[in-house]
Amino acid sequence: MRLWYVAYGSNLHAERFACYLAGGRPAGGARHYTGCRDPRPARAQAPVTVPGGIYFAHRSLTWGGGMAFYDPDLPGRTAARAYLLTLQQFCDVMSQEMRRATGADPDLSRVLGEGRQRLGPGRYETVLKIGERDGHPMLTFTAPHGVDGAELNPPTAPYLAMLGHGLREAHGWRPDRAAAYLAGRPGARGAWSSAAIAALLASGHEDR
Repeated sequence: MRLWYVAYGSNLHAERFACYLAGGRPAGGARHYTGCRDPRPARAQAPVTVPGGIYFAHRSLTWGGGMAFYDPDLPGRTAARAYLLTLQQFCDVMSQEMRRATGADPDLSRVLGEGRQRLGPGRYETVLKIGERDGHPMLTFTAPHGVDGAELNPPTAPYLAMLGHGLREAHGWRPDRAAAYLAGRPGARGAWSSAAIAALLASGHEDR
């Protein structure tokens, strides 16, 4: 079985996401990823937008500051990147996001049938089905709560830079458009201005 993993945070950046597949530590990150049992690249990838929005909350052990989470009930649309993976690869990517050992293949029949499945209490342990593309389900993972139940926290400059690079890479967005999008998200709003993020992205910080 193949499915689309829909990335809306730092995995918008293909080089960073490659660390989840083949193993390694992304530039600017503090964490080394073990990789998947099947380390081959995604069979396909595509820029997508999905209903809902992202917000920044809690504290990332990798980047410091708030992490991106997806809330399908927020207004607007989320800019994302879909990677076509095997079911086994998706499970291994999910395990790494959950900070669990790879190698387990949880039964995802509930999310495939009902659209939502909670695999644990953690921040990325709730799996959502957000549509289909080319006959394959589109899945992502997020927190068990929406923005209303979140402890909002502004993201750090390196994390925003990684997201900005990913938006440019996946969607072709210029720094000013990516900056306006990120600055308007809950958690970043009021802590980061569009101008500050645009300057960060235009400086090439995201390439280091």
